[in-house]
Amino acid sequence: MNAIQSFFNYFTSNTNQIGTLLLEHLQLTVFAVSLAVLLGVPLGILILRIPRLAKPILGLTSVVQAVPSLALLGFLIPFIGIGSTPAIIMVVLYSLLPIVKNTYTGLSSIPGDTLESAKGIGLTDRQILSKIQLPLALPIIMAGIRISAVTAVGLMTISAFVGAGGLGYLVFAGIQTVDNNQILAGAIPAGLLALLIDFIVSRIEYKVAPNGIVLADGRMKKKTHRRSAKKVTKPLIVIATAFTLLLAGSIYAFTREDDTIVVGSKNFTEQLILGNMVADLIEAKTDLDVKRQLNLGGTQVAFSALRTGEIDTYVEYTGTLFVDVLKQEVENDPDVVYDKVVKQVNERFDIRTLDPIGFNNTYAIAVKQEDVDTYDLKTVSDLASVSDELVFGPTIEFSNREDGYLGLKEAYPFNFQDVKPVDGGLRYTALMNNESNAIDSFSTDGLLKRFDLTVLEDDKQFFPPYYAVPIVSEETLAEHPELADVLNLLSGKITDETMQELNYLADVEKQRPEKVARDFLIEEGLITE
Repeated sequence: MNAIQSFFNYFTSNTNQIGTLLLEHLQLTVFAVSLAVLLGVPLGILILRIPRLAKPILGLTSVVQAVPSLALLGFLIPFIGIGSTPAIIMVVLYSLLPIVKNTYTGLSSIPGDTLESAKGIGLTDRQILSKIQLPLALPIIMAGIRISAVTAVGLMTISAFVGAGGLGYLVFAGIQTVDNNQILAGAIPAGLLALLIDFIVSRIEYKVAPNGIVLADGRMKKKTHRRSAKKVTKPLIVIATAFTLLLAGSIYAFTREDDTIVVGSKNFTEQLILGNMVADLIEAKTDLDVKRQLNLGGTQVAFSALRTGEIDTYVEYTGTLFVDVLKQEVENDPDVVYDKVVKQVNERFDIRTLDPIGFNNTYAIAVKQEDVDTYDLKTVSDLASVSDELVFGPTIEFSNREDGYLGLKEAYPFNFQDVKPVDGGLRYTALMNNESNAIDSFSTDGLLKRFDLTVLEDDKQFFPPYYAVPIVSEETLAEHPELADVLNLLSGKITDETMQELNYLADVEKQRPEKVARDFLIEEGLITE
């Protein structure tokens, strides 16, 4: 009962946010499924008319279906950018297979003698399609659309990975912070939305199906009197109008206003706090409008968005820029790293690196207190000496970075029983469930305090410095040069201990990141209430 009450309290206190994200999710889903239907049904008709196209088109849609959704998004981002566009394209591509295949199957399953009889009474090919084939194939076609519509609701949760909004924002944020209430607040409405959309599509199917047709779910469309035609038409008009309004709202939401500064962030608590700080400062110190494009998937997503102009600024880390973006060898001198980052990022990407905010959120290796006591662990070298008895559970990103596990295992003689990479906050869940013994963390992570974890000393000083710095496109600064002075107001304001405490307030005390950010700025006198 305590868990249920806790979830109910979270839900009621965040009703406005959940409602807004639910509407975004609905708009994105309706828009994507509508496009998929407009593309899929004609494609199904096309491959029926030109059989030689059937194998390549069905094969291509099947291959797309087999590609992991995050991989497809990662492929689209460099070409299309972030936001709703790549998310919609991804869902449309995934929705095509059931619609195209069911359209083709439904049309091709109509008995040949029925079509011959239609030709015998003088019907043209177009009339046969509209009056015979489509009505008879409708149950199978609508079954494909229903599958696509329900699947699209789940797929659209991934749209939060590229900053498109929707209920996935809550799911990803909940995973990062190990907050089951937040995960459920996104997952339950998404499930209910899937049921609602399935019901609406089934009602549309029933209304438009000809009398006497057996529908996909086994129901038979009963005969209706002529005078009930208006009763059938009216709800369809209402539904069509509602869909049109949703689509119009979606298109409007996807546009970017002129003279608007778009502030981004990556997809973990600290970044959400810093992103809101930057946005609040710009709003308070300038007359510019600000749009928050927070919770982007990771470094490559956020930095690519900055390069393509999808966002104007976000907070990055010097070590990440040095190793992950500039592809330099690991360097431990913070001044050398910062100077090279300032020069090379500007020369290569036309992006300016501003003054460091103050704290160094470097990587760290964390273990539970019981393992510290059992193996007498104080340093990463101590961990390496007993690693053959332990399991390492890093994040996926850390396991593939040269300044992460790839380089770490060369600096330290690791020989773990197993390495099990997971995403974000799931590594803490795995650690507390004894599925791993050590994880990567950030030195300012509030979850270290929550789970009473011990950070081991990096005795070989492998990890490079990761000082937080705002980065801004030069194009934006050319139009709004005052932004540099505004963002540099954060220079030296946040220590390691302060950032960990701010993260703790959000991760453990469950304060909203935007509240944590605003309270800090007010306390520091950078903005007024």
